[in-house]
Amino acid sequence: MTRATTNSNNARRRAFRSPPCVIYPYRLPYNTGNDFVYADDFADPLARYREITQQTTKSNPEAMGRFHTRWLSMMYPRLRLAANLLRDDGVIFISIDDNEIHNLRKLCDEIFGEENFVTTITWEKRYSPQNAVQWFSEAHDFVLVYAKFKETWQPNLLERSDEMNARYRNLDNDPRGEWKPTDATAQGGHGTPSQFYELTAPNGQTYQPPTGRCWVYTKERMQDMIADNRVWFGSDGKSAPAIKRFLTEVKQGVACQTIWKYEDVGHNQEGKKEIKALFPEAVPFDTPKPTRLIKRVLQLCTISNENDLVFDFFSGSATTAHAVMQLNAEDGGNRRFICVQLPEVTDEKSEAYKAGYKNICEIGKERIRRAGTKIKDEAGLMAGNLDTGFRVFKLDSSNLKLWDDTPITGENALAELEARIYAMLDIIKPDRSNVDVVYEVMLKLGQQLTQPILPLELASGRTVIGVGMGDGTAEVKFIVCLVHGITPEDADEMAEYAPGRIIFADACFDNSEQKSNVRLTLKDKGISIKAL
Repeated sequence: MTRATTNSNNARRRAFRSPPCVIYPYRLPYNTGNDFVYADDFADPLARYREITQQTTKSNPEAMGRFHTRWLSMMYPRLRLAANLLRDDGVIFISIDDNEIHNLRKLCDEIFGEENFVTTITWEKRYSPQNAVQWFSEAHDFVLVYAKFKETWQPNLLERSDEMNARYRNLDNDPRGEWKPTDATAQGGHGTPSQFYELTAPNGQTYQPPTGRCWVYTKERMQDMIADNRVWFGSDGKSAPAIKRFLTEVKQGVACQTIWKYEDVGHNQEGKKEIKALFPEAVPFDTPKPTRLIKRVLQLCTISNENDLVFDFFSGSATTAHAVMQLNAEDGGNRRFICVQLPEVTDEKSEAYKAGYKNICEIGKERIRRAGTKIKDEAGLMAGNLDTGFRVFKLDSSNLKLWDDTPITGENALAELEARIYAMLDIIKPDRSNVDVVYEVMLKLGQQLTQPILPLELASGRTVIGVGMGDGTAEVKFIVCLVHGITPEDADEMAEYAPGRIIFADACFDNSEQKSNVRLTLKDKGISIKAL
């Protein structure tokens, strides 16, 4: 179960978990010895969620005999879940350092399949050396990349830089546009006999390929290239031949390299500066990733207009959410994100705690709010329909009461049984709101939690909740009714919204006759009802 809050009213919600369609988790705890790991059961790593709401976090010192075991036991079920959530064309990027990369590789080979390993990226995380070190100044981290099915996944090309394009010029005003000269020869050992010949330029000057080299084309093909003005002999026509490579004929992007320099994707200090700009009063998080690093991941594996879903299940300060919103603002995309973070408490001596952030989740939520506001302000009139809203869900038990089936003994057994029966007349827990129940219903029906929910006031003054409104029509997908005293007239009015389904709590009806009348009213209109 989860509780949720919206960015608009911060109201609490509760609901079951919902599976995403495609997933790109990003950052794992590195197991440096100061990280927190979750108190999982070594004997059965798949049974660790049975008391998830009561889980606590504990430090994992290297003195612990099961230092690596504790970390691996925590990671295994989470990565297994990630693999299950991945769409067939999905991919996972996992940031890690030297402490556990060797173990993580083996773990991922088992979970995702060794054949689906794509590459290991080296990220330059520091821009200056550290002198106060015992051995070497560590300047990099790693990013492991695994695809759900490697043979069917291809990374996107990265955008060509201005520096790359500046190498192309149009020295002879060719109508085909900018071009750059490239070598007209190749390794001689790779050529055929037809590529060794004397080349005659238009001005009659002849050329032989350099020793150990041959021409890239046969004599006939080279003459065709010259006739098509695709061979450059210099501005005076007397230089050695070069092949004209037109900008319009090269890939409109470049393949990503496995070494990511901080100039291109940022470094740790940049990540700290970004969060400091959002929280000038106090820096609440010590190890944020730079948004440019996450944006590089998004550029490689998402498409702006395909509603791709990005899932970060160790979200920390919510850099991933920030990067998704920023990239959407830049390219008009509609990527979505799900960020997951256990509410690890902040140190009472930390700036975050002093600023009022009692756990990491509070930091992440506030960062998304502030980053969204900043991105919209910077976009100005160009912001348009840019969506920076979000909903927050917290893991919790069901909103519905369970029957207490423990044995009743003693002289007050009858009174206790009677009390239990009366308590179940309204199965919704007293500390839960109607909206909490609505979200649980949405998940049980397989509905996305991003759908709008709006109150619908009936003529009787009673208010029900419609799900799925806001798409420009008056129709709702379904209605959840949790108010008492519902009449056939109320049901008839709800049917005007033409939902496919109406969900009632049993407590909505004063008696069985009233319930039957409402059921018949809706049945005549072809609408099914469900009871909680």
